[in-house]
Amino acid sequence: MSAAPEFTYQDPFPLDNDSTRYRYIEGSDQFVGRDSFQGQEMVLIEPQGLSELARMAMHEVNYFLRREHNESVAAILTDPLASVNDREVALAMLKNAEIAAQEILPICQDTGTAIILGKKGQQVWTGCNDARYLSEGIFTTYTTDYLRYSQNAPLTMYEEVNTGTNLPAQIDLFAVPGSEYNFLFLAKGGGSANKTYLFQETKALLNPDSLKKFLVEKMKTLGTAACPPYHIAFVIGGTSAEATMKTVKLASTHYYDTLPTSGNRLGRAFRDLELEAELLGAAQELGLGAQFGGRAFAHDIRVVRLPRHGASCPMAMGVSCSADRNLKAKITGDGIFLEQLDHDPGSLIPAALRQQDMDSKVHIDLNRPMPEILAELTKYPVATQVLLTGTIIVGRDIAHAKWKELLDAGKPLPGYLKKHPVYYAGPAKTPPGMPSGSFGPTTAGRMDPYVPIFQEQGGSMIMLAKGNRSQIVTDSCKKYGGFYLGAIGGPAALIAAEHITDVQCIDYPELGMEAVWQIQVQDFPAFILVDDKGNDFFAGLL
Repeated sequence: MSAAPEFTYQDPFPLDNDSTRYRYIEGSDQFVGRDSFQGQEMVLIEPQGLSELARMAMHEVNYFLRREHNESVAAILTDPLASVNDREVALAMLKNAEIAAQEILPICQDTGTAIILGKKGQQVWTGCNDARYLSEGIFTTYTTDYLRYSQNAPLTMYEEVNTGTNLPAQIDLFAVPGSEYNFLFLAKGGGSANKTYLFQETKALLNPDSLKKFLVEKMKTLGTAACPPYHIAFVIGGTSAEATMKTVKLASTHYYDTLPTSGNRLGRAFRDLELEAELLGAAQELGLGAQFGGRAFAHDIRVVRLPRHGASCPMAMGVSCSADRNLKAKITGDGIFLEQLDHDPGSLIPAALRQQDMDSKVHIDLNRPMPEILAELTKYPVATQVLLTGTIIVGRDIAHAKWKELLDAGKPLPGYLKKHPVYYAGPAKTPPGMPSGSFGPTTAGRMDPYVPIFQEQGGSMIMLAKGNRSQIVTDSCKKYGGFYLGAIGGPAALIAAEHITDVQCIDYPELGMEAVWQIQVQDFPAFILVDDKGNDFFAGLL
């Protein structure tokens, strides 16, 4: 009989030393102290220090990005293989980051679900319900900054109400060795969260040919609705489905970048750098590019391999979108430290690109009867960039449901939906003295079932949103003579600052950000993605 194995503990996620650049928050030492317990030094944190940390972190993460992310965007501008549309999107992203860095208009109008991962050293004492005080800090940021409330609380199985604070947050806290309290703060918007997938597979996929083919096919299904270029993550394996899903979220934030690059017999997690490079090359060959064709579909790809039960092989895919809002922070005996984000993204914009040639673009006057606008759009092929000026109606998920209820009750669609293009969006709060808060597009696909119903009644003849759409939209536009225009997903602050001149609520004000708005736009950039002839820009790419 063989000898029984000796116990050896393996950290499941053995990260290398943290090389994150932190900045000390002046005066934060007032929230910490030191004492001893059973001969060990303890770090004492005042509960209000947790609130202050969360307040500052959620503010920073909604207005600033990491320098490495912005540099990756800037690299598209000088990539000789990038498409013209790739560069157009990249420039818009950098300009958006520059405007958001003024700390008024957030990076994205979907200011996200607040998510906190905390690892509390066992020599740290707070003496409170940590989640309660972290939530208070989140509450303060979302109620005082010009952010958006996106959290809906169920009153019954079918009735919901917006909480009006962006709470509740997702807060996951763990006990670890040491005398520091380390955090990762995330603002995950619906666009990127909705592109997180779990696949229950088998060992049959665990060979080089099958696995790569499988992952590339799944990567294609991401489409462009979540605002590429993406940071894409894949996780292969996992001790449970939920462990796989949590790992893919953290991998997409680069939290696991310092994992080892090989496995061992004890089951440690590791990154497969060779497969990452192969998948990045495949992403560049998809043709989707940074939303409107090209090679800049992904900044990078992370592949993490985990141990698994012999009868299970969970796999997950997720993204961090162009609003790559992640921030590390920590509290030590010296005070509060936040990861140093990029407060000067404008320095990455070449001076030569500051002034664009607007005369060469196709200008569309929206202050005309709908038939005249449609007659103008039909002159141009899909992928043509247009600049829109005039009146647009804004309505998203709940507004569409309300309009459908009118038809179901035998009532007509509102006249505004027939006279003007409809923009799928929901704004953040409007700062004083500005015409609009951050106001980027939401994912078009959620409204697909309404399109033929509304177009048959003369509504939604021109739609403006982000991402690819289903065949039902292409067929409807061909049948009824409609168009789908793609707005650049991501630069919500730029759209508000440079292209929206007026915003008025005209219907369903009780819906908050989901109300129906009428906006005036000037040179609003968009691309023809589906036309009245049955052409779809994404046909053959997905």
